[in-house]
This record gives sequence, structure tokens and C-alpha cells, in this order.
Amino acid sequence: MNRTILRATFVALATALALFATHVAHAQAVPVPAPLQPVVTVSASASASVATDRLQAWLRAEAESADPATAANQVNTAMAKALARVKGVPTVKAQTSGYSTQQIGEKRPTRWRVAQTLTVEGADFAAMAALITKLQDEDGLLVSGTAFSLSADARRHAEEGLTQEAIRGWQDRAQRAAQGLGFSGWHPGHVTVQTGELPRVFPMMRAQVSAASAAPVTLEPGNADVSVTVSGDAVLEGAPRR
Repeated sequence: MNRTILRATFVALATALALFATHVAHAQAVPVPAPLQPVVTVSASASASVATDRLQAWLRAEAESADPATAANQVNTAMAKALARVKGVPTVKAQTSGYSTQQIGEKRPTRWRVAQTLTVEGADFAAMAALITKLQDEDGLLVSGTAFSLSADARRHAEEGLTQEAIRGWQDRAQRAAQGLGFSGWHPGHVTVQTGELPRVFPMMRAQVSAASAAPVTLEPGNADVSVTVSGDAVLEGAPRR
């Protein structure tokens, strides 16, 4: 009986020692985390007003009738004529969208409105103005709105220069922040570059085309504001001065 008790005590002690040794080994294997480096977040922006070089215009063919098929035929005929005219201007791109047939109110007799949108886009503003005038005056389309914007190449060219300017501004702010906080140096951490461009839209009020010849459309391009923002972390180096 005494031998059995002694043997059980020995096994329990050996197990406890093994568990303790494992715990100590694991504790020694866990690396001590390095002290966190101080970080300051700064941002800088650069912007420019760039002349727009693209023009979009939205026009629509619209007809009303007691017979939806009659209204649809009028719209289809007008749009086919308009597309043929646009294809005669090589510098202009065209796209149709938004074909719809709607009942006008609930009164009797029932009337129907059919409409379709034509979008034209180009960089030759004189050609675009002449085309829009003819689409209104001769083809009976209505102008829903116009918008000037930057082409992809013009926007990219502007953003390239502004990005370098914003980066220099960000570096200067990071340097000043490090010096102001008493650190001897810094290096970039996580940094992002964001770009943006807000086109200026010039809407045209809805109006019916009169039977008389319309005056030529007057279009005056403006500027678009392009901006680049650099923001991110500057990791501070060296012990701060006290």
C-alpha cells in the first residue's frame, strides 16, 4: 500500500515538473514586442483650374399621341434622322438611351408619350454647337442639358504634375512635424494618394422648339478643378529632445 501511494506521488510530481518546464520554455520562446515607434499623420493637397476640352450634350426625341404606335413612329423617325446627321460629323460620338413609353395621366381619352435620349460628345466645340443647332432646328430634338469636362489625357497630365507638388508638400509637413515634436528624423509609413475632378455642368432649361428657325447654340467652355491629396503616416525617428 505504501509503495502504491509513493509511486502515485512520484508520477504526479513528475507530471507537474514537466508541465512547469513546458510553461517556462514557452514563456521564454515568446518574443518581447518591440517598442512602438511614434507616428504622426499629415496630409497635403495641390489643385489647379484646367481648361475643359470635352463637351457632352443630351437631346431627346419626344412625341405625344392617342395612339402609342403613332407616337413611337414619330420618335423612331426623328431619332433615325438625327443619328444619320451625327454620323456625318466624324469628330462627334453618339449614343442612344432611355427609350420609354408612358401613359399621360389617367384622364380620358388616353394619351401616350414616347421619348428617347441621344447623347453626343466631342472635343470640337464649334462642330458640336453647329450640330446641336441642326438637331434642334431641323430634326426637332429637345436639349436636356450640356456639360463640359476634361478628357482622360488632360486630366492625367494635370494630375501627374499635381501629384509631385502634393508629395513635396506632404514631405515638408512631415519634416516640420518631426522637428516640432523634437525628433531628429522620420521616414514614410503608409501613404495614400487621392485624385479628384469636379466637372462644371451647364444645364439648359427644357423648352419646346418653335416653328421658326432657332438661333445658333452658344457654348462657352470653362475650367474644371483638379486636385490631388497625399495623406499618410510619418514614422518619427530618434529620441525626442527634452
